[in-house]
Formats: sequence, structure tokens, C-alpha cells
Amino acid sequence: MKLIVGLGNPGRGYANNRHNVGFVCLNHFARTEGIRFDKKQSKARIGIGEVAGSKVVLAKPQTYMNLSGQSVSRLIKKFNINLDDLLVIHDDLDLPLGKIRIRHGSSSGGHKGIDSIITELGSQDFLRLRVGIGRPIVTPGSTQISEADIVAYVLSDFTSEEKQIITQVIPRVSEAILCLLSEGLAAATNKYN
Repeated sequence: MKLIVGLGNPGRGYANNRHNVGFVCLNHFARTEGIRFDKKQSKARIGIGEVAGSKVVLAKPQTYMNLSGQSVSRLIKKFNINLDDLLVIHDDLDLPLGKIRIRHGSSSGGHKGIDSIITELGSQDFLRLRVGIGRPIVTPGSTQISEADIVAYVLSDFTSEEKQIITQVIPRVSEAILCLLSEGLAAATNKYN
């Protein structure tokens, strides 16, 4: 069984935020595969189905981003998931807008949701599908971006121009997930990185 987690913040006010791109991508994947988020379990909205011959649990933690690990660790225990069978989809400031990267392991890169998952699991040995949201622009007269600037940026909505790029990337993320499930990590990284 595979556990595929999209990271984001629950609630309408956050729905179109840059930080919620994990939720948005997982929603699209669920729709294309005919899986509905019809259960609440382990502090998450989940949907269960079969994709490319694998039984999958799709999950959107409802704990808010910075506590995502609480939900993920409970789901891992509940469904007896190996860490090799965990895929987390999340936004990434260090990737240009619309770029995607698939990686196994590595640090959180400062992403609070990934930090929480690594802390709760006691390991960073799981798959990530990172979706680039770019970085905020340094304001004139300033030399660097503050933590407050970053928080404001990730919790703001995509501009109309950015939305056009992200709308094209969302189906590509679904294709990458399918490729991971059916062909494995090496094939998926060759195709999508």
C-alpha cells in the first residue's frame, strides 16, 4: 500500500495560497483517478483506491502545515506503511515557479511541513515531489528577504500570471505520480526532473 500526502492548510481562506499547491495537485490526481476524499482519519481527509496496480491512500492533513507530521505519522501506523511507500507533495521556494523535482530523502530545506514530518517519523527517508513556487522579490532598499516576507508570500494567492503556469503544472504532477507508481523512482526522475 502507498501513502500519497499533499501538504497545505485546511479552510477556504487558504485554498488558493502558494503553500497549498500540495493539496491542489493531490485533488487533481484524485479526480483523474476517481478517488474521493470521503473519510476523516488520523487528522486528515483521506481517499482510498487503486492506481497502476497499487492500493493507495491519498491524504490531506488537516493539522495546518507546520504540524503535518502528526497526521502523517498516524497514517503510517494506521495503514502499516513503509517509509519507502510514502510520497509527500509540497511547495518549494527554492525551485522556479512551475518546476517539479522528485527526490528521495534529504533535509527539509526549511519547509516547516517537511520539518514536522521528519521530526515525527524520525527519518527523512521518504519520497518528495516538490512543486516550485519561486521566491518573493526583495523589496527595493532591502538586502534580504525576512522570515515575515516569506510567510506572507507562501500564504498569499498566486497572481493571475502565476496561476497560468501552475495550471499547466498540476496535470504534470499527476503524470509524475503515475510514473512513480508504475515505473519507479529512476524512471520518474529521468522523465520529470
